[in-house]
Amino acid sequence: MSISLRDQLLKAGLVNQKQAKQVGKDKQKEQRLAHKGQIEIDDSQKRAAQQAMAEKAKRDQELNRQQQEKAEEKARAAQIKQLIEVSRLPKLTTEDYYNFVDDKKVKRLSVNSLMRSKLSNGSLAIVHHGGGYEVIPREAALKIQERDPRRIVLLSEATEEKVEGDDPYAAYKIPDDLMW
Repeated sequence: MSISLRDQLLKAGLVNQKQAKQVGKDKQKEQRLAHKGQIEIDDSQKRAAQQAMAEKAKRDQELNRQQQEKAEEKARAAQIKQLIEVSRLPKLTTEDYYNFVDDKKVKRLSVNSLMRSKLSNGSLAIVHHGGGYEVIPREAALKIQERDPRRIVLLSEATEEKVEGDDPYAAYKIPDDLMW
């Protein structure tokens, strides 16, 4: 069994019996006065400990929030990857290319005439995936745009051909092979 600090100091000869009794009496007197409310106990250490606990809890909450954000970001990235891989169109190897701008650079993607028209009218979109580009349907692109708009490279506004009766150029036919 361990002995108290008082007994250890007495044994070492650092204090005598009279000094030890005086300290004990002073402590009892202070406790009695504090109990009666005549003296205030110095509780600065207790307050400092409570403040330290509150700061630690605040730090823990902040770290927890950051970890949750990282986990959510990772889950969004996995969802985007799955959306792209499930809905992407197969790569084509044709001589016809669709040019688009990505990060101030002109890029090109091999397409056929149907894909070109659908990319132009907004039925298809181009997204970043695995260091390259993929063509996906508009619905999947909108879902990806909700999660991470930076992944969308090209998503044209959906346009529908309008037939107006007072169009002055209605009589003129646009050639199919017109390339801009």
